[in-house]
Amino acid sequence: QVQVVESGGGLVQAGESLRLSCTASGSIFSYNPMGWYRQAPGKQRELVATITSGITNYGNSVKGRFTISRDNAKNTVYLQMNSLKPEDTAVYYCNAQTKWRAYWGQGTQVTVSS
Repeated sequence: QVQVVESGGGLVQAGESLRLSCTASGSIFSYNPMGWYRQAPGKQRELVATITSGITNYGNSVKGRFTISRDNAKNTVYLQMNSLKPEDTAVYYCNAQTKWRAYWGQGTQVTVSS
């Protein structure tokens, strides 16, 4: 019933910026947390950023470089990524959390070259 779709990934050079978008359709409201996670080759999935009711949380590796924002009217979250580093290379997944379960998007590839 809930669908989550990401877009905006691509190939960039170190130091450049990229903006990801994620739209959730269905019964997702402003009080439902939404966020971004990423998984790099050979590594576990890790938190990038979450947002709910205006409260944001960031993973330590992206603090000061990434910014998450949300347009409640569109059920869309954005991830502005600045000062990208090669270690940011990963598949980025968007999620929306309900009381019953989490819904995940298909992922979008971000590759940062040195």
